Amino acid sequence: MIRILNVYYPTRTIMLLVCEALIVSGCFFAATIIVQGSDAFITLNYEYGAAKVLFLTVITLLCSYYFDLYEPQMLLDRREIIFRVLLVVGVVCLLLSAVVYFFPSVGMERYIFPLGFTLLTGALLAWRKAYEWILSKKMFRECVYIMGGGEYAFSVMQTIEARSDLGMEVCGWEGISQDREERKRMASAALAKLTTQKPGIHRIIVAMEDRRAEMPTQELLALRFRGVVIEEAGAFLERMSGKIQLDGLRPSTFLFSEGFRIKPSQQLSRRIASFIVAAIGLLLFLPFFPLVYIAMKLTAPGPLFFKQTRVGYAGRHFTVVKFRSMRTDAEAMGAKWATQDDPRVTSFGRFMRKTRIDEIPQLWNVLRGDMSLVGPRPERPEFVPWLTEQLPFYDLRHIIRPGLTGWAQVRFKYGATLADSREKLEYDLYYVKHMTLGLDLLIMFETIKTIVRRRGAQ
Repeated sequence: MIRILNVYYPTRTIMLLVCEALIVSGCFFAATIIVQGSDAFITLNYEYGAAKVLFLTVITLLCSYYFDLYEPQMLLDRREIIFRVLLVVGVVCLLLSAVVYFFPSVGMERYIFPLGFTLLTGALLAWRKAYEWILSKKMFRECVYIMGGGEYAFSVMQTIEARSDLGMEVCGWEGISQDREERKRMASAALAKLTTQKPGIHRIIVAMEDRRAEMPTQELLALRFRGVVIEEAGAFLERMSGKIQLDGLRPSTFLFSEGFRIKPSQQLSRRIASFIVAAIGLLLFLPFFPLVYIAMKLTAPGPLFFKQTRVGYAGRHFTVVKFRSMRTDAEAMGAKWATQDDPRVTSFGRFMRKTRIDEIPQLWNVLRGDMSLVGPRPERPEFVPWLTEQLPFYDLRHIIRPGLTGWAQVRFKYGATLADSREKLEYDLYYVKHMTLGLDLLIMFETIKTIVRRRGAQ
């Protein structure tokens, strides 16, 4: 795993991205050399040809990212990959055509771009086929033993089996046993066998629910000194999923683990950045306010803005401002979460929710200091006491300012149940633990993708 901006990515995924960057640039460099021959050097070095190829490479990778070609669930769906690769090439062609039409100087010698895209299509499809072959070969996988016999260990095994991009294969685990002594005996016997096993084990994930009474320390030390990686299941799942599992989470986790350091200097820099971006955002959207007002008046009578009390920093209440997307009598029967295809949402309100236009007035809350650009989404005071009672460590969401967008919003769907709130809390805790300005920038970048793909809204 490679850590970038406090988020862990599989090494194979980074390799996939880097190789595709080389393929894209290589195809257009090759097209330039084929078309121009010895004059290619002049085009690439003195006519900004190399910069244009770099621009095409970045656009192609961004389109691949926005079409989910680097998502784990996409890596083994051959038909979907072929379709999306062709879609990416087509979209880049259209974008390039539009740019060249308005800015002719961006273009290159005739036939370079058509030949480059032809080479690129074949090269990307061939590379994806080769990458699929790499993922399928056992010789390129890391052999993993899961030490544990309960549901916790089973969840680790399911995570590994569902993520072919991790390059891991479960070579053994103890199965589910209810008897503690039996689990300890099985673990000791298995570890003793692993010391002489050929080929050897590469990694052991400790997923024992009661490690103090069951963990065979001496056997683990022997394997550790032989170069085997020993890893705790909680840390492994945190890296894989980008969230902190509530199951088995204890106060000692916050005391002794890295992260969860809320520095005043860091908070000040985030506050300044949020203020500047919010001010610019409001100024840019100001000409569109009348259009939103007219559209709302034509589709549903009532006020332009919707105000609602939310719980923010240190548990303090504040009034959040949004464009009204529901009927004026939406909560005549009391407060409740929005649901899929909620009948209370107006026709234009549904469009605003999908495009997040209804959230824009919250930039005023960011200016006031009630909210930040990035952070846990603020919850309503009607639900907070109940969620605090049902979910451990829920109050930790309130040690920082709530956000207009957040890690849970770009990684999880809209929450409308207790189970959804639990999973969103796991993402929020990950953000609080690893909070940096770099992670904030990553979340804002992924928020754009969420808006463009119209995901996560109700």
